[in-house]
Amino acid sequence: MEKSFFIQNRKKLYETLEDQSLTVLFAGEAAHQSADESYPFYPNRNFYYMTGIAEPKVIFAAAKFGGKIEETLFIERADPWMARWVGETITPNEAQEASGVQNIELLDKFYSYIRSQMDSRVYHHLYADLETKSWEFPAKPSNKFAAESSVSYPYLSIHNLYPVICTFRLVKTSEEIELTRTAGKITADGIKNVLANAKPGMKEYELEAYFNFVLKSRGCTEFAFPTILASGFNGTVLHYSANTGTAADGSLVLLDLGAQYNYYNGDISYTFPINGRFTPRQKVIYDIVLRCNQEITKMAKPGVAFMELNRFTIEFYTEELMRIGLIKTPEELRKYYFHGVSHSLGLDTHDVGPYREMELIPGEIITNEPGLYIPEESIGIRIEDDLLITEDGSEVLTTGLPRTTDEIEAFMAENNRHLN
Repeated sequence: MEKSFFIQNRKKLYETLEDQSLTVLFAGEAAHQSADESYPFYPNRNFYYMTGIAEPKVIFAAAKFGGKIEETLFIERADPWMARWVGETITPNEAQEASGVQNIELLDKFYSYIRSQMDSRVYHHLYADLETKSWEFPAKPSNKFAAESSVSYPYLSIHNLYPVICTFRLVKTSEEIELTRTAGKITADGIKNVLANAKPGMKEYELEAYFNFVLKSRGCTEFAFPTILASGFNGTVLHYSANTGTAADGSLVLLDLGAQYNYYNGDISYTFPINGRFTPRQKVIYDIVLRCNQEITKMAKPGVAFMELNRFTIEFYTEELMRIGLIKTPEELRKYYFHGVSHSLGLDTHDVGPYREMELIPGEIITNEPGLYIPEESIGIRIEDDLLITEDGSEVLTTGLPRTTDEIEAFMAENNRHLN
């Protein structure tokens, strides 16, 4: 991503801020796992969206005073000894080039910077990303800093930037759309590699390995989320991710997975028969889900309320499942369909923003993922695409996959030597 993207994001943010204010954002750092191991580091997505920096511990500060903006990035001091163990930290030049922020200071000067700002100017406002999920949610660096500041500088009005930045992230630029499209393309290629190597009796994690190989070979070092690869009954468990079962002959395999490409995510759900042939019953249920997916694609356009997509899905499924005799009353549907049909997609797989309360708008990217789950028949089917909302409709970003039962069977017959 070009640094102009992040510069523009900050410019838009500054227009929302009060004068005589300080803004402080934190990249975060990897959580401790055990002994001398830490979990992998993932930059705070709002921090990345504003700075383009994906290094741990980095802090961004912006002073708005007299209508002027002064930006500063605080990075770790170079440590030649640690560099031999874990690699170099970001340099001042690299930080400038990635972010467009010209003033680079060392991290150990951050608190003296805050004190000098408070001593030399009269500030009234402090802005920070104060995301939190619950009372029990571990406090992030931003939340800790805001709490400390409220004690040291009780005259400051503290403002939460989290909903502001999340709203910005709702509408994607052309660059973000192309990154998401690429993530979807790599995800689709990974799925086709699974289809080409699948055979009855394989372990779920063996199938998963064929997906992983494509992503790694295409430069995707991270996944959009932990891969769901569920066969038979496991496919009826919405977020099953153990991936330790065996794909028995005659069973369906449900995939829910995604590549992460330059921090933007693809998200595709896909269902196929492990032996390359759907049973008549599997076809009936699959076709219902596929038709729902296709109707949602037609329906998704500017001005349609986001929640209307799921209301349509419920009505569609109720009619179809009563038609085939699977349910007798609308109240029974929840046994077989119990999640939403869509969510926003972007830097987070379940992306942020107030989309649930809004009508769809051009530039938004959402998922389209109807599913049906029949535990007593060990049938779990979910079909998911990623949709870009355009000026007059929607565009499917996740193309190139066989989707109908006939197309899936034909693809596996032609490309899977194990089933010939």
